[in-house]
This record gives sequence, structure tokens and C-alpha cells, in this order.
Amino acid sequence: MRLALEQALRAEASGEVPVGAVIVDSHGDILGSGFNRTIQDHDPTGHAEVVALRMAAKKMSNYRLPGATLFVTLEPCAMCMGAILHARIARVVFGAADPKTGACGSVIQLSQDTRLNHHTDVVGGVLEQECGDALRTFFRRRRSKEIKIES
Repeated sequence: MRLALEQALRAEASGEVPVGAVIVDSHGDILGSGFNRTIQDHDPTGHAEVVALRMAAKKMSNYRLPGATLFVTLEPCAMCMGAILHARIARVVFGAADPKTGACGSVIQLSQDTRLNHHTDVVGGVLEQECGDALRTFFRRRRSKEIKIES
């Protein structure tokens, strides 16, 4: 999770919402990493998880990543959980819950929906305080106009 937090800081440094993600294989080797890039790439799918998934899939020459674990600083949204499930990620570990768009239990629970053909284990609250603080600080600064977000 510390590596995901480093990615989140990279997002913040580039003017993005500070969310970072890292994907590791079953041996702990890093397959991919990423941070939010929605603003700089003008891409609504440029969430940290999707960026990391793209990198890992390229590295493995396969869109499926069975046995992999995705660490992310914020609970994934429905779009990201859809991609995570499609990639057959075995486990998602997230830091801060997202009470507005979280798809791992905060708003909806996609990871264990019996109507879907793949399920993934989810662990939340890892380094929750640090992950949440990064987001709270960012949005506090943004509201006070210290940070300008381009639209």
C-alpha cells in the first residue's frame, strides 16, 4: 500500500486527485502501477486502477491477471471494479472507503455479486488514515483555491 500511496502523491503533484494503485503477482513482483490521469489525459477512464491494469496486462501480454493483487488508496468505483473483475484479479486491497462511489461495499458490492461470473476478495481499511488524509488534504486545498483543477 505504501507504493500505492507514492503513486497517489505523483497524481497530486500533477494536479490530479491523489489516488494510486499497484498490482503485484502472487510472488509479490510488481506487474503494474498507476495514478489518476483523468484530467491530464482528458480520459474519464484514466483512474489509477485502470492505468495499473493496462500496464500489468501489457507486461503479461494478457488481459487476464489471475492470482494478482491490486492495492489502491481509494475504494474502487463501479467502472474500476468491472475492469478488475474482467481481468480476474484475485484480491483488491484498498485504503480509504468511498462513501459516494465505492463499489466494494460502501455504495454497492460488485466483488461478490452472485450474478457475475467472477468474484474477487476485498480487504479495506489498509493504511486508511494515510490514504484518507491525502484525499482530505487535497480537497481542502482545492476548496481554498490553492489547487486549480482544469475542466
